[in-house]
Amino acid sequence: MTALEQTASLLPAEPWRRRVVRSLLYGNGIDRATKARARVGLAIVAFALIYSVIAVRLVMFAAMHDSRTVHRVVSGDAIGTARPDILDRNGEVLGIDVRVPSLYGEPRRLIDVDEAVDDLTAVLPDLDRTELRERLSSKRGFVWLKRDITPEQQREIYRDGLPGIGFLDENKRVYPNGPLVAHLIGEVNIDNQGIAGMEKWLDMRGLAALHMAGLATDRLQKPVQLSVDIRVQQALRDELAAARAKFKALAAAGLVLNVRTGEVVALVSLPDYDPNDPREALDPSRINRMTTGVYEMGSTFKAFTVAMALDSGKVTLKSSFDARMPLHFGRFEIHDFEAQHRILTVPEIFTYSSNIGPARAAMAMGIDTHKAFLKKMGQLDRLRTELPESAEPIVPKHWGELNTITIAFGHGLSVAPLQAAMGVATLMNGGLLIRPTFLKRTRAQALALAKRVIKPETSLLMRYLMRLNVEKGTARKADVPGYYIGGKTGTADKVIKGRYSKTKVLTDFIAVLPADRPRYLLLIMLDEPKPLPETHGFRTSGWNAVPVGGRVVRRIAPLLGIEPRMDLPSADRLILASAQESR
Repeated sequence: MTALEQTASLLPAEPWRRRVVRSLLYGNGIDRATKARARVGLAIVAFALIYSVIAVRLVMFAAMHDSRTVHRVVSGDAIGTARPDILDRNGEVLGIDVRVPSLYGEPRRLIDVDEAVDDLTAVLPDLDRTELRERLSSKRGFVWLKRDITPEQQREIYRDGLPGIGFLDENKRVYPNGPLVAHLIGEVNIDNQGIAGMEKWLDMRGLAALHMAGLATDRLQKPVQLSVDIRVQQALRDELAAARAKFKALAAAGLVLNVRTGEVVALVSLPDYDPNDPREALDPSRINRMTTGVYEMGSTFKAFTVAMALDSGKVTLKSSFDARMPLHFGRFEIHDFEAQHRILTVPEIFTYSSNIGPARAAMAMGIDTHKAFLKKMGQLDRLRTELPESAEPIVPKHWGELNTITIAFGHGLSVAPLQAAMGVATLMNGGLLIRPTFLKRTRAQALALAKRVIKPETSLLMRYLMRLNVEKGTARKADVPGYYIGGKTGTADKVIKGRYSKTKVLTDFIAVLPADRPRYLLLIMLDEPKPLPETHGFRTSGWNAVPVGGRVVRRIAPLLGIEPRMDLPSADRLILASAQESR
């Protein structure tokens, strides 16, 4: 045995795992130097492949469109991102995104700033040369130069071949119907972010957060379907525009509400604006009067007072109130516009639109009862809907007996018209308070949210009074044959510099159709309508808002699927008879 073999025998035995690894790496009987050279060659090939992939990717980035790269460069600069389509209840497009080019610069890559300024202002003369030069001379990696340019302008700038000048395709919101649904749908800013109406509601519901996270960019999103019917909207706007011009009113507004579901089928406020050019929205005269404005609604509030009295059980249709003389309270005198100077029954109070009768009824019920009733009808708290724009009602800080007297006939309490419409819809639909919505909603969904606030019997009696008022009361000019309309008029003196004006009024009319089986509620409002020769010098609701309501019903009833029913009996025989049978 050699000395080497003797030394090896004295060493500990090699573990079997190490023997296996050594065999796999070096093999048996193969030159280790040859194996080392092979492994070095393999490493060289691997690194060559990796660097080849990197080189190919660099070439691709250089040749591809700049949009993906620019998204990283933009950093703090906002990019117009994608928004879901907005549709009406029948699937008609109300708001949609289109792709438009925007111009940007990368000052660090510019070779000649003066050349760039000259070439760009030649194509885009509306650019300010001083501001443009400052932007291109900055040390920033990215600057916007002009958002939303035309394809022709893009082609001309592209042909100039300016290094450091590029284009980014952005999403721009377009409203095909122009001002038709302006106050309802709202608008977006230059970065395609909602700033009003349903557009702002979308961002408040999480769309803005998705944009910030980069998860909604250029992404196909589920459309949002609203409750509005664009056909009904068009008809309502046409009639309101005509009425505003005819009566030389400062403004006109209206809405159509489904009393069974709370869906807002149409909402118009004139003057309006084009959301494609939202600068007009800054004009304070173009506010959404249906949700943002608050007004004393006049005699339409008498419906709440009468309903409160009937629902208490202490007053019936046969009850009567003394209206022979004006009602005195301190230095104030309450009188009727069409004074009858006699004792009036409840139906007569409603059809003659008496002020004295509701005032006496409210006093009989008491201040606390009156206040509690209006609160449960949703008239004392801010109405919250999907539209972010809403106003707090103006409620007396110290509610005393005089407040109850005046509020009973529609003065001294200011609410949003949509709020008043919600309350009257409750009186018509069987007594269920349903919060309005601008989203499509089923009857089952509405019932799940509904709250009973008055008895069904009270609702039936109120429908009778509404129809009676159209048959023989102040709303006779709204009686459209075949549609069995019910309604209540309202005329409120406007408050000018803290005093009630004797010449400026706000008129409104709330109609329900059909009155015996209510489905829809219509509200018409005119701000400062002027008297005309054909109105015999009168400016009250019965001479302006009411006939406008009749014309609107003629147009929208067929669109709403309401079939005309001719030769229907009077309210006494149709509605009141069913009320007596139910007892």
